[in-house]
Amino acid sequence: MKALFVKQPGSTPELEIREVETPSVGAGDVLIEVAAAGLCGHDTAIITGVLRRGVDLDVILGHEISGRIAEVGDEVSDLASGDMVVASLTAFCGQCDRCRAGLDYRCRYGRGVGHAIHGGFAEYIRLPARCVTRIPAETALVGAALIACPIGVCARGIRSVARLSANESVLVTGAGGGLGIHAIQVALALGARQVFAATSSPEKLDTLERFAPGGVLLGGELDFSELALAFTDDMGVDVVIDTVGSDVFDSAVRSMAQYGRMVALGEVSGGRARLRLTDLMFRDASIRGSTGANLPDIAAAVDMVARGDVQPVVDKTFPLEEAAEAVQLAISRQATGRIALIP
Repeated sequence: MKALFVKQPGSTPELEIREVETPSVGAGDVLIEVAAAGLCGHDTAIITGVLRRGVDLDVILGHEISGRIAEVGDEVSDLASGDMVVASLTAFCGQCDRCRAGLDYRCRYGRGVGHAIHGGFAEYIRLPARCVTRIPAETALVGAALIACPIGVCARGIRSVARLSANESVLVTGAGGGLGIHAIQVALALGARQVFAATSSPEKLDTLERFAPGGVLLGGELDFSELALAFTDDMGVDVVIDTVGSDVFDSAVRSMAQYGRMVALGEVSGGRARLRLTDLMFRDASIRGSTGANLPDIAAAVDMVARGDVQPVVDKTFPLEEAAEAVQLAISRQATGRIALIP
């Protein structure tokens, strides 16, 4: 099979397509023919050399994976060839204390898909059967690549970490990006009264207005926190979903209401955030981090997409041979939503 490898990371990375052996299937495994694989910020960070620690360049990247099962192992009884599936973000053991508690993404023995084990930038991927989720046959496979990440990641951050209640207000930073545009939709699907979409990209306004009507905040002369306060009668928002990180951290904190909750869901520049403790104290506010998605989060994302509450937003698709162009588009932040590779 053909697979994409990073030969040399950097601002103009050297990528190559190699012919490698198609993985053999163990008794408890499935072999997936990859339909699409999203190009996540984690992937671009490795490809551009921003993320180097713990990176093995002989590992195939890509953890946002959809496809059809091509082969099942002898001990697999609940999946069959031809089933449409999405992959979990971690190959988990299913037996440790965290897995038994439903925290499979933080499995004590887990291996990150596309990081510690081969991922989806290839024609096929092998995974333990417990690490895939079946999706309805009518689901569009390219968009389905975004179900576990970013949609499931947003579901976890908003539902389980922020603990959004019905009729609360939400602010999403980096709203036009792959995490942001899906966080808007997930927040609304979970009952948010109003979602504010903060962006610095004027060219994305029309698209964002479709998902957050009346709530798009374009940064410029006025900081988005000033706009958020103006739209809430100086009360601030109940929940901030920050997909940008250190570059907007101060503004995100200033946007919070009394008893506000902020979830750090992304970090774009790799910088450091500074916090005035009084900004947190006098709001009685909280800030938590969140990454990844567990099986219940992925199941919730499948349901949201199936009901039409969340629409996977794929800006463009590229074959593996044009991955370098896809990466440049992704790091330029010109794409709205996600870019996907089609093996």
